[in-house]
Parts: sequence; structure tokens; C-alpha cells
Amino acid sequence: MTQPDFTTLIVGAGFSGIGAAIQLDKAGLGDYQIVEAGDEPGGTWHWNTYPGIAVDIPSFSYQFSFEQSADWSRTYAKGAELKRYAQHCVDRYGLRSRIRFGTMVTSAAFDDESDCWRVELDDGGVLTARFLINGSGVLTVPNLPDIDGVDGFGGVTMHTARWDHSQDLTGKRVAIIGTGASAVQVIPEIAPIVEHLTVYQRTPIWCMPKLDVPLPAAARRLMRIPGGKVLQRLLSQAYVELTFTISAQYYGVFPLANRAEKMGRAFLRREVHDPAVREKLTPRYAVGCKRPGFHNTYLSTYNRENVELVTEPIEKITGSGVATVDGALREVDVLILATGFKVMDVDSLPTFPVTGADGTSLSQFWTERRLQAYEGVSIPGFPNFFTVMGPYGYVGSSYFALIEAQTHHIVRCLVQASRRAATRVEVSAEANDRYFAEMMRKRHRQIFWQDSCALANSYYFDQNGDVPLRPTTTAEAMWRSRRFPLRDYEFSN
Repeated sequence: MTQPDFTTLIVGAGFSGIGAAIQLDKAGLGDYQIVEAGDEPGGTWHWNTYPGIAVDIPSFSYQFSFEQSADWSRTYAKGAELKRYAQHCVDRYGLRSRIRFGTMVTSAAFDDESDCWRVELDDGGVLTARFLINGSGVLTVPNLPDIDGVDGFGGVTMHTARWDHSQDLTGKRVAIIGTGASAVQVIPEIAPIVEHLTVYQRTPIWCMPKLDVPLPAAARRLMRIPGGKVLQRLLSQAYVELTFTISAQYYGVFPLANRAEKMGRAFLRREVHDPAVREKLTPRYAVGCKRPGFHNTYLSTYNRENVELVTEPIEKITGSGVATVDGALREVDVLILATGFKVMDVDSLPTFPVTGADGTSLSQFWTERRLQAYEGVSIPGFPNFFTVMGPYGYVGSSYFALIEAQTHHIVRCLVQASRRAATRVEVSAEANDRYFAEMMRKRHRQIFWQDSCALANSYYFDQNGDVPLRPTTTAEAMWRSRRFPLRDYEFSN
């Protein structure tokens, strides 16, 4: 049988790919290569460098449990700090020499005869691997708005995910399209320096106050004493689990989000002075239907005289500005697209086309059968393929909890394959169907099925109206990653 270039190929050197590589090394499965489109590791935190970028999960939770930093400067780390943490992990675990930077995967197809994946690259090269792990994430492919004339704007256009730092916005007329999580962070940063900022809002976002402060000396000292980092992480994890996971996945049992809505309304009343503007910023859907924002000055930015909130739908982009359906044309110098990412898009999950054993594409499989994956990791008909951020894998807490759970699952499969000298590992259709049925059976208690969620324009919902988030706790997901029956997979050679 033809020997592949590598036993395992990992796509992406963000935290998913980094976590997968570390777990492979720990299991003695070090024959792998990571392929990364960027010129540095970090994934989301490499590509996204817009003003104000920061995590919305406390820093203590936004890290690997086995590599806890004692150097966090804030309760919510800024983007540059998170990229430095990624670089630290790459160097600390000796991964850099096995990362092929500046290389994008354009397609992957399974070869039935050799039980290998053939992976095509943007430079025309081809790599082969026995096993393929997708660590490309979901906050990766910018979502460009379907607006007439957006490509013909005569000024400067940039997406928040690809910020152009050569552009000085000082004294410029700026328009920003979108009021999602990225816009919530960008808007307060640029409003004080621009001449005028026009914000085009389709759907308002629930914005909550954020306990974002520099860590005091006492907290920084605590991170450096035995057990200090563990204690802070446990407290942070409990907060995240209560406010994110349990609030969203067990809303039918614990409607904690109702209190969050009261807090959000009170925050709006306190921060926004103009009643008309406040009304425009008030969501018509319940908290949790859509990803909320967390920022202390986003709402108050609308009190500035040089900031205008526009809620009339955009008709088109002209060469000089933005025209809305009410006939108004606002001329601008810079157009910022804060329109997010293709998250639940079958053509962007993963970021490259994947063709399985029978010639079926993964996007076709998901289009015909709905988004689904066994334990969020494996798909029947796609042997030797594993994904970190698969449908019904993420519970809504820290991405690092997801990464550690899913990579444990993947490594269990690969260790078993090594023990059996198996060249083919595939989840059974029966196991996948059983898991998908369980997800459907449990989802009724999630927060997403309130009637008002139809008004949210939320990327949580896919084209079938499903929300492919796992309706469990983080603890259950971690436990199952270590206890799922290996007999749910077929190992052969």
C-alpha cells in the first residue's frame, strides 16, 4: 500500500490545530504536519486585528487547562495578548518546525484504494495523509454583504476581519455596516478620532456591561503561587458555565437569561440619552437568540454628536457613499464591513471542499441530511476525517473546553487505530444517527426556540433552521470525549 507523506495532516494553526498537535505528541503520534494559511499561528487572533479586539470570555477560561498563563494583564485579554499566547504554545511544545505557513488548503478528497486523503494546496502542491483533522474553525471566512454596488465603492473598503492598519481614520467620514460582536468593539475605538461615523444597523444587539479591568497586583501574584492559577480558572469556569452554557442549553429548566434581559434593558436606559436612539438599539428578540455583545462604552458612543445610527435598509453602495431605501445618500471616505463570518454555512465548514469515500462532498451530505456529526467530530462516509468544530460539538462555553474535548476524542480514535494497525477509521451510520437523534430530543430546552428568535437574524441558525450547538454541559462533553464507545467506529485495513 502507498505510504502517505504524513500519518496525520492538521489544517489550521489556530488554537484548534495547536491543541490537536499537542495531544498527538502526548499520545506518541508525532508524525504530522500543520498547514496554515497565515504567516504566523493564532488563527482568529492572527487574522483579526481591528481596533478594540478582545475576547468576551474571561482570560482565565480562554486558555488550555494544561498550559495556564500567569501573565494575563486583564480580566478579558486583548487580541495581541491572545496571539502571543498562541505563539507561546507553539514554541513551548515544539510545533513551529512542523507548521507549513503561508499555505492554504483548496480541497481534500479521500482515496478509497490507499485509505488516504489527497489534499491540494493553493501553490499547486499536493500532500497525502492517512488522517485529516480540520482545525480551521468557524470565525475564519469573512461574510461579505450581498449589497448592490459594494464592490464599486470609490473610497477605502475593509472588513473587520482583514483590518488595514495603513489606513488612518483620523478626520475621515466613516460608515460601518453591522452591529454584531466585532462592531461592538470597533465602534467605541474609532468614534473619537473620525470626523463622522455612520452606523448601519439591521438588527440591534443585546449589549451587557463587561467586568474588563487590568488585573490588580494581588491577582497577578495569585497566578504565580501554587494552585493560584487553578483557583482562578475554576472560579472563571463556574462563571462561564452558569452565564453561557447553562443559561443557553438549559433555558427551559433554568431561565437565567430572563434576568440578563432585565439587566440589558437597564444598561440601555442608563447609557443612551436619546429615547429615539435608545428605541432603535433595543432588540425585539430575547437574550440568547443571538450572540450578545459585552462592552462598557459601546452604547454610550451613540451619545456622541459625530455618531449617527441608521436603521433604514441599505439600497445600494454608490461610488461615494451609502444609499438607503428612504432616498438618503450619505457620502463617506471609508466603508467598514463588520458583517461577521460564514459560521453555519455548509460551504465554509470547513473552509475547503471535502469529498468522501463515495465521491459525495461534505457540503452535499450536510445539505441533504442537515448539519450533523457524531459527538461533533466525525461524519459517516468520510473515513479518517475528524473536525474540531463540528456540528453539535460546541456547548457555548470557552472554545478551549471544546478543543480539549474534541481532541481527546480524536486522539482516542487514532491511538486505537495505531494499536490495531488500522488504515481506515470511520464512524458508523448507526452511531451517528443515534447521536443526532439525541441532539434533536434534547434541544427543546435550549434558549433558541423562543418565538422571538425568528427576529434575531442569528448566525446560530443554519439553512434548515437548526442550531447545531450541543445541548449539554461542558462537564458532560468532556466526560463523553473520554468514554464514548470505540465500537461506534469501524477500524479496518
